[in-house]
Amino acid sequence: MTTPAQLRLDTALADLRATFRGMTAHPDENHCECRRSNGQGLALLRTPDTWLQPDLLLRMWWSPDWDDHAAVLRRILPQLTYSLAKGWIEPIIGMEAVGHSLAFGEWQHWPAEQTAAVREFLHSWWAYSLTTPEVAVPAYEVLTLCAEASGTLTPWLDVWESLSDPVADRRLAETVARWGPDLLGDELPWLTRQDERARCAELTAWLACHAPARLRAAGAPEQLLHWVRLLGLPKPARWDDHSY
Repeated sequence: MTTPAQLRLDTALADLRATFRGMTAHPDENHCECRRSNGQGLALLRTPDTWLQPDLLLRMWWSPDWDDHAAVLRRILPQLTYSLAKGWIEPIIGMEAVGHSLAFGEWQHWPAEQTAAVREFLHSWWAYSLTTPEVAVPAYEVLTLCAEASGTLTPWLDVWESLSDPVADRRLAETVARWGPDLLGDELPWLTRQDERARCAELTAWLACHAPARLRAAGAPEQLLHWVRLLGLPKPARWDDHSY
């Protein structure tokens, strides 16, 4: 049965395909042609609506120094977003790398229709990852992508806070299990191009406030409850407790 979250995500993906149909890279794009299969990659980027092999798709969004990065992104977005939702994208350093690529392309300054399509995909994928029992990409990875792409954690945490859903609570337990040790050491668990200290502080404070009750509701291990309790302590007190 198609759930509301699945329907919303499917609609967002269809809207992206329609919005970015016919897009191509800039006709004068000539970045690293010698490394693009003797120009084959550039030729495909100049050909609209043709899907790329996975390794070529990776090189297209991963490269930071296209002459017109935004145009390349607009060309590949329908395939990239579909592949993300399916769990086919496996960045070397984590999903935040895709967020960095989107941010570098300045998608929030594109024409309004394009910006709205990208924003709805991010929000629909985030909601889907929080409420669907079996997902291809862990919610904490989706969060890193959304935070880096948008330049903020706040709206994504607000959505999580608003959900009264046992699946969203389980996702919280998975996140604490994955990120707890890093956060207890005052380290952000992903690479950011924003203010790392401020982002770590925001995430830590949010977890300390909102995680305990939801972890208990999800039947999380006592170790995770202990970690979030420590996150709520002042740093000296936290560091004095070596039991984590």
